Parts: sequence; structure tokens; C-alpha cells
Amino acid sequence: MLEFKRGLFIGRFQPVHFGHMHAIKSTLSFVEELVIIIGSAQFSYTVDNPFTAGERVEMIKLAAFEEGISCDRLFVIPISDVQSHSLWVSHVKSRSPSFEVVFTGNSFVKLLFEDGGFEVRNITLWKREKFNATEIRKKMIGGGNWEELVPKSVADFIKKIDGVRRVKIRVSND
Repeated sequence: MLEFKRGLFIGRFQPVHFGHMHAIKSTLSFVEELVIIIGSAQFSYTVDNPFTAGERVEMIKLAAFEEGISCDRLFVIPISDVQSHSLWVSHVKSRSPSFEVVFTGNSFVKLLFEDGGFEVRNITLWKREKFNATEIRKKMIGGGNWEELVPKSVADFIKKIDGVRRVKIRVSND
């Protein structure tokens, strides 16, 4: 018997990497279902947010399948940012299925959801120094080996959409 019916996990997933997948698998040991919020959904084709919300949904689904995670246990919801931190929790709540607990490694997200009345569980971000999207995008720009940091299905998807070129062009034009 799992501890909770449904939990929430938030990220930008720019791109999905093994650290994200480790966190998702860890949270699924406590919940029957997981709501994955794709934050900053309104942004794409920028250096920090090169992939569209739809592309990030696809990456999560591909990576989950590759990792043996049943998509029946996942809700993947893109949500745009709001310009007021005090409204953010209610914004997320109004756009997602109900949830009982929030999983995060981000102290600010923890503060906001605790102030919003939710139970928050800390998750340790696995090998954060190695598995973080900023470093992966830097490797894409510099020609480094970014592919070893993401599931194969995600690397294949990024190649299919010519995502590395997109990141490099945005850098040269900014």
C-alpha cells in the first residue's frame, strides 16, 4: 500500500535527464499516481527554454516508457508562469488534478506549497552537479557529450527535432 493517492512534482524539463527520471521513480514509491507539472510552459526557442511544452511532454512520456514507468500512473500538465509568487500555488492547483503531497528539492517551491497548506516532501536531486539541464544545454552548445546525461529515447527525440541546432542558433543570435 502506497502512502498517498497522488503527488505532485514540478520541473521545466529543458531537457528531461536522468536526474529527473530518478526523482520521478523515487516519488512513485510513495504515490499511486504522479502529477508532473511542466513549468514555464509558455517559453520555447530560448537559450534557457529551447523546447516547447509539447516537446517536453513527449520527452517525459518517452523517458518514462524507456525506464519502465507506466504512463497510466502519470499526469503530465504544462503550466505557464504567473507573475505573482503569492498566486502561483493556486494557479498550479487550478490547472492540475488534485494532489495530496508535493515532492521537491527546491526550497522556494517548498515554502510556497507549505504556505499554501500542502504537505511537502524533500527529494534529494540525484547527482545534481552532473544531471542538470543548464549543464546539458552548455554541452549541446559546446559540442560536449550531452547524450550520456539523458535517456536514449530523449537523445533520439532531440536529434529528430534538431534540438541541438536550435540551442546553438539561439546562443549565436542572443
